[in-house]
Amino acid sequence: MRKWFFAAFFLIFCLAVAAQQAMNNDAVIKLVRAGLSDDLIVTTINSSPGEYDTSANGLIALKAAGASDKVVAAIVIKTSAPPAPASTTSSVPAASGRPAGIDDVGVYYKDKNGTWLPLMPDIVNFKTGGVLKGLATAGLVKGDVNGHVQGARAKLDLIFPVVLAVYVPEGTDITEYQLLRLHANEDSREFRSVTGGVMHVSGGATRDSLEFLPGKLAPRVFQITLQAGLGKGEYGLLPPGAVGSSNMGSSGKIYAFSVIE
Repeated sequence: MRKWFFAAFFLIFCLAVAAQQAMNNDAVIKLVRAGLSDDLIVTTINSSPGEYDTSANGLIALKAAGASDKVVAAIVIKTSAPPAPASTTSSVPAASGRPAGIDDVGVYYKDKNGTWLPLMPDIVNFKTGGVLKGLATAGLVKGDVNGHVQGARAKLDLIFPVVLAVYVPEGTDITEYQLLRLHANEDSREFRSVTGGVMHVSGGATRDSLEFLPGKLAPRVFQITLQAGLGKGEYGLLPPGAVGSSNMGSSGKIYAFSVIE
């Protein structure tokens, strides 16, 4: 009984020492000569940091010291295993394919450092016009709507090229968004749009709508780039569903920004 107790104590001591220091060929040979089983030695190799000599001479020395093929194989596998990837603070899983910083449905802008930042929406109030326009190209009949955003200027100033990213909701297409030029007044910005997010149609209802060519960054994430040819001024990106079809007043949201140069 006493002999068994000292053997167990010696085993625990050896494993504790091995776990506290980096393993190498000499440490493995000490464990082999101490009579530890192959399974225990392999477990220690796998769970401890180590630097091993896996050259022909190094492996021959291990075999000459009594290490089994199982132990030698564990050392070779440990040495050839790729290092664990560094941890990341990004909240976006790599498998999603989305750029870092784009982690929820909405609109984002790229700052001067190339970082994606959320573009906070403004409240927009709508009032539909009394005249119905026939949108022959869309096969629909929609009404003009006038949008009013409080404040003569947006809180966010950007410079050309303006790079936006839109993370659209499930089942929504980027073409349902409207890029609009806003007209600044003394205390508000105004625009004329169409109900339902219908784009690329003629008539006064689309006088403030601007065409854009989106590029796909990831599933449901699209990039929009505005070039200097558009000119300085007030702009906004209107999400689908923001405008109702009723003649009653309503409100929604718009992602507004100023382009200063």
